Amino acid sequence: MVKSSNRFIRYVLVVASIVVVVLGLGAIKASAHGFVTNPGGRAYLGSSQFPGKPLNENIGPVMYEPQSIEAPKNTFIDGKIASAGISKFSQLDEQTADRWYKTPIKSGPLDVTWHLTAPHSTSTWDYYITKPGWDPDKPLKFSDFKKIASFDDHGATPGTEVTHKVNIPDQKGYHVILSVWNIANTANAFYQVSDVNIQ
Repeated sequence: MVKSSNRFIRYVLVVASIVVVVLGLGAIKASAHGFVTNPGGRAYLGSSQFPGKPLNENIGPVMYEPQSIEAPKNTFIDGKIASAGISKFSQLDEQTADRWYKTPIKSGPLDVTWHLTAPHSTSTWDYYITKPGWDPDKPLKFSDFKKIASFDDHGATPGTEVTHKVNIPDQKGYHVILSVWNIANTANAFYQVSDVNIQ
């Protein structure tokens, strides 16, 4: 009877351990979230997180979760750059010269700031900007962008506010900045696009 009882206890402990591991892995995926507040991302400027009247309208369900544009690393799908291919966030992919609020910035050093609702071990932060001559009235393609900065955190866990000084090239007018936060211990990354007017 004692042996049988011990076997049952061991079985329960093994099952409980498996449940803890599975839940823990789920928590890792769910724990890392964030969005760009400067220059404000499309989602943030239309979200409930934005203080005051939203500057972007009709953005769909992402207005309640601008921090959730999460997809596998290197998800650069032509026509779906802003949504990272997430269908429920597809309104972010609408692209015309006047669809989105444009934050005025200047060429040269720019502080790009992320707000992380749950920081997590980080690989790199990558920044891209549209090339001169891109067409603002056509869906965004990855070939429209060039990389302008990358910062390697070597697996460190950042604070809730992260700012990088990114050098903006001297190319006047409407451009889009694509910011990517690559998580170190999962296969995923977070994607944000910010519409800017370089003056």
